[in-house]
Amino acid sequence: MGLQFVSRAAILAVLFTTAGRAQDAVSRHDLQAKMDYCKTCHGSSGQGFRAYYSIPRLAGQQPEYLTNQLQAFSERRRTNNIMFNVAHVLTPAMQKALVTDFHELNPKPLGGAPKDLVTAGKKIYEEGIPSADIPPCASCHGPDAKGNEQFPRLAGQLHDYIFNKLTNWSKERGQKPGEPDVSAIMEPIAHGLTEPQVKAVAAYVSYLE
Repeated sequence: MGLQFVSRAAILAVLFTTAGRAQDAVSRHDLQAKMDYCKTCHGSSGQGFRAYYSIPRLAGQQPEYLTNQLQAFSERRRTNNIMFNVAHVLTPAMQKALVTDFHELNPKPLGGAPKDLVTAGKKIYEEGIPSADIPPCASCHGPDAKGNEQFPRLAGQLHDYIFNKLTNWSKERGQKPGEPDVSAIMEPIAHGLTEPQVKAVAAYVSYLE
């Protein structure tokens, strides 16, 4: 009787575990459909889309950063009604599959930024602005601007998107001051940069692959 009980318990455990995994799994068909939906705004290869409001590149982005931002949209800590509608209905499994697939994409940058700003932008990115207490961008985003875990990739990002985000930081981020995320580290930096400096850094990173 004891062995039979153990065997039945083991079988039930396997069945429940398998059922749970089946519920958590995302089919390739469903994932592709969701990726295609995302790409209607973010570009055919996730490279971003330049329009009246530029839509960011997701290709090659750090999975942890994308996950954090989807959570921020869902919890309205980052303001964007379209992305709220997208983010809050994603299952954890679909969210993980999406950020993994976008991370693995690597199209060429769209470019288009004024190239005469690149040299100045490179200097700010690598050295910061000591007189304004602005640290080097590379200290968090990496020397190649590909990001690291919770710090986003900037390489290849649309220059006008970066400019709009940094110059409007407080209007979109930190909507719940009592629940800050890692992006709060950027608030004093965004406020400390002048618009010409933001344009220069944005131009520099937009050409990086």
